[in-house]
Formats: sequence, structure tokens, C-alpha cells
Amino acid sequence: MSNDSAIWSSMPVPALLVDQDDNILSLNPAAETFLNASTKAMQGQPVWDKVMIDAPLEDAFHRARQHGTPLFVNDADVGTGDGPPVQCNLQIAPLQDSGGQMLFLISSRELAGRMTRSQGVKSSAKSAIGMAEMLAHEIKNPLAGITGAAQLLSMNLSPEDLELTDLIVAESRRIVKLLEQVEQFGNLSPPARKPVNIHDVLDRARRSALVGFGAHMSIVEEYDPSLPPAEGDADQLVQVILNLLKNASEASDDNGKIRIRTYYEHSFRLRRADGGGQPLPLQIEIIDDGPGLPQDIQGDIFDPFVSGRENGTGLGLALVSKIISDHGGMISVDSIPGRTAFRLSLPRASKEILEKYEGSL
Repeated sequence: MSNDSAIWSSMPVPALLVDQDDNILSLNPAAETFLNASTKAMQGQPVWDKVMIDAPLEDAFHRARQHGTPLFVNDADVGTGDGPPVQCNLQIAPLQDSGGQMLFLISSRELAGRMTRSQGVKSSAKSAIGMAEMLAHEIKNPLAGITGAAQLLSMNLSPEDLELTDLIVAESRRIVKLLEQVEQFGNLSPPARKPVNIHDVLDRARRSALVGFGAHMSIVEEYDPSLPPAEGDADQLVQVILNLLKNASEASDDNGKIRIRTYYEHSFRLRRADGGGQPLPLQIEIIDDGPGLPQDIQGDIFDPFVSGRENGTGLGLALVSKIISDHGGMISVDSIPGRTAFRLSLPRASKEILEKYEGSL
């Protein structure tokens, strides 16, 4: 990799290179994450169609190109049209001796936080889960004693008083169930890596959903039949899809629709600090038509104990994030009223894994 290429890939803020006709030439990995699109998909597209900026910018942009001077725009709302915009600062400058090419840099504190969170569960969240695991282990024993004592008391109580002991037992069991969810984080084994047919995983989860929590939903499949095998643990991935389908069914009204979409995106990569990247070409989207996530928690939705539902534990999506991170993949979400899309990006099975398990698919 040349120095220029390494610098371009390592830039921590989204950067776009635009040609003399205002068409996109290239995106760095941070811009691919921000725009949720690859360079290949964006090349040749008009920048003003793909980057929505809530500011009268085009005339100033053309003057900056004509005079060879940089342009700075602060506190502009920047988005892609597929989700809520982010307030950003823009730095735009002509590329010297390039025949009119322009460089865009997009930065904001909120955007930096959002992109960092999309790489996996934060270290602070891991610390919180570690403490919760320890407390869960300590709390379950006395809860078992409380439940047993309440059941013994109920044997000699009048029907009127039984309601109180039944409440103690029911609430104790609810707390135990919550603690068991917390303990899942620590007890989750590393994925048993094998070639995985993504569509088999999706069909297992879909069938389970339709006979249970998703019976009131319509689940529509939009599969790319040519998708190659992923590398991972099929059972853990079923757990991920079931969790996302359950969230989607709870967010939508009766007779709502969930779309499951798969496709291949060759140039999608998980950017590393050294400027390299792990290819994540296998894409899965779970899309519902519910009211969308609350704006104030969208950036934290994968953190433990953050929930968009009343009485939600905030553990389901955190567990999903952990499993996908353990698979070397990435999860992201775009949400507006009427459309919430969770996107999983996974690595394809390596040649070595395919050879090892040849004939098992």
C-alpha cells in the first residue's frame, strides 16, 4: 500500500473526493461507513444527490474551486436521505494540480461517537456487563430463598393473602430471568467457526418467529441466491436474527411487515486502526415498518441497559452486538418513522474453513 493510500484509509473522519463535474470519485472507509455505501456503488454519482447538506453551499463550492481557496461550513445538518441528519462541520478544499477535483472532510463530535460505537460494544459497556455478571451471581441465591419462603407461606394463607405471595414469587422469577440474560454475556462461548449458509440461518429464525412472537406479522424475503457461505456459528447467528425479528415484531402493529434482505457488497470493509480492513461483504438487513427508534437513544442502542421500549431490559441488542463482534462482523442501524433497518455485515468463509468442512454445507 502506498503512503497516500494508507493515509487515505487511516483518516478517522469521512472524506470524499469529487471530480470537476461534482461527481464522486472516491470515499475513504470512514465515509463508506457514514454513507452506508461502498466506493464502487458511489463512484460517478453526483455528490449533491448522495450527500444532503442543509446549507446554501453549491455557489460557494464552485467559487472555492474557481479561486483555489478552501471553504469551511460549521454546524450544517448532513445526511444521506436514508436516516436522520447529523450536525457536522465541513472542510472543503481544491486538490492541487488535479484539474478541479475537490476534497470533502466531514466531522462532528456526534458522528465520531456514532462511528466508534458501530465498531462493537464499548469498553465502558463491557465493564458494566462484567459488574452486572458478578452481581447477578450473588443476587440469584437469596432470590431463590425468597421465592421458596413465599411458596411456604402461601400454604397456610387465605385466598385474599395468596395474591401477595403470588406477586412475590412472580416478581422474583422475573428478576431471575433478567439476571440470567445478564449472565449470558459471560457464558457465551466463542463462535464455533464453520461455513454457514446465511439463508438456512434466516429460514430457521423466520419459521420460529412465525409460529411464535411473529405470528401476526408478514415476513418478506428478498434473498440474493448467489450469496457465498459466511464464516461463523450458525446457532449463535440464529439467536441474533431471532432477537432482531422479535424487536421488529414488537415495534410494528398487527399485520405489519418485516423484510429480510440479503446482498453482497464486495468493497465493504471493517476499518482497522492500521489503515487496513477486514472484508465484510455479506449483508443482511432486517427492516420493519414500525414507528422508529427514539432519536435520543439511536446512538446508544447497542449499549447494555439502553432500551427503546417501556420495561425493556436493554440487553437483547447488546448481546446481538457482542455476538456479531465476536464473529468479526459489524452491526448498524438506520431508523426513521415508518422504517427501521438493522444491518449485519459478515465475513465470508475463508478458503481454509471451506476446505476443512467440505461437503458439510
